[in-house]
Amino acid sequence: MKMTNCSSKMLGLLIFTFLISVSLKAQEIVTGLQMNKIVSDEYNSATKLKSIDLLPAIQLPFFDDFSKSNIYPDALKWEDRNVFVNRDFAVFPPNTGVATFDVLDPAGAVYADAVSVPFVADYLTSRSIRLDSLFNPTPVSLSLADSVYLSFYYQPQGRADKPELSDSLVLQFGYPSGNMVLDYIDSVTVLVDTYLLENGIEYIYPFDTIFSPAGCNQSLYIINFNTLTWGDSVTLPCDSVMKAEIVWESVWNAEGASLEEFYQAKGKYFEQVMVSITDEKFFTSAFQFRFFNYGSIADIIIPSKRSNVDQWNLDFVYLNYDRSRHDTSFRMLSFSERAPSFLKRYESMPYRQYRGDPTNATSPDFKVFLTNLDNIEHNTKYRYKVRQVEGSFGFGYDGGSCNLPPFYTFGFQNCETGCGAAHACPRVNSLFALNFDRDTTSFVITHFISDSSGSNILVDSIRYTQGFYNYFAYDDGTPELGYGLEPAGGLLAYQFKMTLPDTLRGVQIYFNQTLNNANENYFDIVVWKDNNGKPGEEIYRKKRQKPVWSDQLYGFHQYSFDENIVINGVFYVGIMQEQSGSLNIGYDVAKNNQEYIFFNVDGVWRTSQYEGSLMIRPVVGSGMVIGIEDQESVAILAPLVYPNPAGNHLQIDLKDKNKQASAIIFDLSGRMVSAFSFRSGEVITLPSLTTGMYFLRIESEGHIFSSKLMITQ
Repeated sequence: MKMTNCSSKMLGLLIFTFLISVSLKAQEIVTGLQMNKIVSDEYNSATKLKSIDLLPAIQLPFFDDFSKSNIYPDALKWEDRNVFVNRDFAVFPPNTGVATFDVLDPAGAVYADAVSVPFVADYLTSRSIRLDSLFNPTPVSLSLADSVYLSFYYQPQGRADKPELSDSLVLQFGYPSGNMVLDYIDSVTVLVDTYLLENGIEYIYPFDTIFSPAGCNQSLYIINFNTLTWGDSVTLPCDSVMKAEIVWESVWNAEGASLEEFYQAKGKYFEQVMVSITDEKFFTSAFQFRFFNYGSIADIIIPSKRSNVDQWNLDFVYLNYDRSRHDTSFRMLSFSERAPSFLKRYESMPYRQYRGDPTNATSPDFKVFLTNLDNIEHNTKYRYKVRQVEGSFGFGYDGGSCNLPPFYTFGFQNCETGCGAAHACPRVNSLFALNFDRDTTSFVITHFISDSSGSNILVDSIRYTQGFYNYFAYDDGTPELGYGLEPAGGLLAYQFKMTLPDTLRGVQIYFNQTLNNANENYFDIVVWKDNNGKPGEEIYRKKRQKPVWSDQLYGFHQYSFDENIVINGVFYVGIMQEQSGSLNIGYDVAKNNQEYIFFNVDGVWRTSQYEGSLMIRPVVGSGMVIGIEDQESVAILAPLVYPNPAGNHLQIDLKDKNKQASAIIFDLSGRMVSAFSFRSGEVITLPSLTTGMYFLRIESEGHIFSSKLMITQ
């Protein structure tokens, strides 16, 4: 795989280096996550689909590029849920979506038995595969002569922590031994009423023995630890579920390395591995393969150091027959990396601030990483389209046609000259709509790549939502690492810029949750003026705050200010640590904005040593309710909103029964979720909204009324 000019320039941005001077090591701290919140929440809410266990074995071919699943691997192909399926942790994957191995369990927390010496962490185990026969078009036996290969791509570290030399990624093949072993004990939940009636008692006390009910194996029992009475329920073992014992043999492994070391040795970001199946014992009706990683955490007692480490990324797992070592291509055009923001400096910014200087706020162009995974050149077409959410505005771009050679010899589409630049570095073809009657809006940007084939056309797409809400954001919303300072008294400042004078009302911060909430330390939130490109005079301080972890996936917590602060031009928002110990603020490694991050531990402001973006977002404008509650408008409109709580329908009665008005519904982050016009008294059908608190803004003839709206489904 050749490294294009485009990708070589990115190497400096994307390879994380921890080699900083000894004098600075105790000042800035970057660590792995100790809890992956998105995995934790999904684990707690998900239920196991027991019907999956009844599915027949998979028939060849077996393929997964992890582009269709999210958080957990596809249960129709994989048995376990240890790895994290995502679009953020890998650097230049073959296409969007990888399976990441680390030292977090299926619930998103560091494994309870994690130690400083290599231990087995995540598994990714295929479901049973029919490697004894082929079934299309007619059943025939499969054997060594059919040249069966398993191939996959892998990458150490990615954007997270490097696996040490003693850590490794391992591939094993498995076949049935002929023996049966215990899989799990099935359970059943029953009311205790029947047990109380049969025994003529009123209570079941702690340490009483409760045997399994009729219909189950009644030799099974539990020792009760609660006081139970009428109406209570209890979960009891029901039966032993057996499964075929699988014998596992290791067939491949890779030693740990940093991504930089890996690239220097391989000349590529992902290595493709081809493994042939050459032993008859694997050609069974219940063949399986599995990957697992060895990981090791720091051998120290500081909780922030005993965090998620030793990441590996896996992609394009493909098992089939009639293959060879040269069968390394896929007839596929694809995007690598996430879709980009169209803004020059931010991922997201307030709509009013964008309207104040849209030309300078909008990036003139951007980069997308286009790959041709086939072994022949394709004449490709690239385009994108932009549409406004809850609006009629839109624009598009057509990059025309361009030849794209195979990725293995050419790399990504070249964006330096000619037609390649129109595909890989397209221009932003228009400014976004400037709706002065809106406080917030958003635009969906969809990118497409296809070939010019007359039939069986190859096509791929990626999507990005460009948001203009009530905050500034440098980050893309995903924390690959955590950021902190040492010692107590350390100052952290993040630079932002107002296009127009506006009101600073608070700050949203994402904190990574740590083991035993070890980062629950006091800090002050501080706002500074600018002093020649560094923090200057302090203008506000909110004292004695603590990290708060949101209930939402990768959710921020908003710290509202006690007073409104009018800001113009450059300003800084940050923290002062009252206690020692890393606060573990979310750190987005994919977006490098270190030039705007400053820290001060000895009276001198310095620019951050680490590439990335802090997950700190100042909230401006009119705060959580997008619109000011106007007492005059309350008297004039006097709306009656009912029912509240509402379900799928809502009715709004204005003082003037024939009046037509408009309304907008915002969620708690200030994001618009619905906008509509209505006439007083008519029944309004609401879009499908999740249960929770929202804000409703009603506007008529220039008057505004804002109120809370509860949705229950």
